[in-house]
Amino acid sequence: MLNVGVMVSGGGTNLQAILDAVESGRITNAKIKAVISNNPGAFALERARNHGIEAVCVSPKDFGSREEFHRALLETVDGYRLDLIVLAGFLVTIPEEMIRKYRNRIINVHPSLIPSFCGVGYYGLKVHEAALSRGVKLTGATVHFVDEGVDSGPIILQKAVEVLPGDTPKILQKRVMEQAEWKILPQAIHMIANKELERADDGSGFSDMY
Repeated sequence: MLNVGVMVSGGGTNLQAILDAVESGRITNAKIKAVISNNPGAFALERARNHGIEAVCVSPKDFGSREEFHRALLETVDGYRLDLIVLAGFLVTIPEEMIRKYRNRIINVHPSLIPSFCGVGYYGLKVHEAALSRGVKLTGATVHFVDEGVDSGPIILQKAVEVLPGDTPKILQKRVMEQAEWKILPQAIHMIANKELERADDGSGFSDMY
């Protein structure tokens, strides 16, 4: 059984998609052990409690320095003995020590087809604003492993979504969530829990997970 922790900053719609997938059997061999937020007002914490899942806030505002916050965040994560950490709209930079310690055990969902519209400054509605401004006909979402870069880790899954005439950033954001993010994030967790990911051809990649 894979012990999963979900880290989120806001409403938790991706978290809800994960919870629904666990309850419907689309995710097997995995248990959501904790939900961690940097935002005490995040509705995601309420979603977790409603499902009997431990919910905790570790806010940078409660610490005198970023280093103290990072230390507390890592200690919190370590305390749950997690096998997989899922970043589902977590808007705080993950400390490098955590990335090193949990190599190939942290995944993130990003609302574009990486390498398009990703990296520093591309988050939330800004991604969809950029896609519409560029005039792309297809966008989508990507689930990838987290490394020391921004949106630069190995890609696990991608799903394309059509951009339609009259789309606004909010309309497009909603379609990408419904048609891509809420499908491929649970799918990736299921694949990891059931060891369905293939390793890279050179023998590197996902070997640390197993």
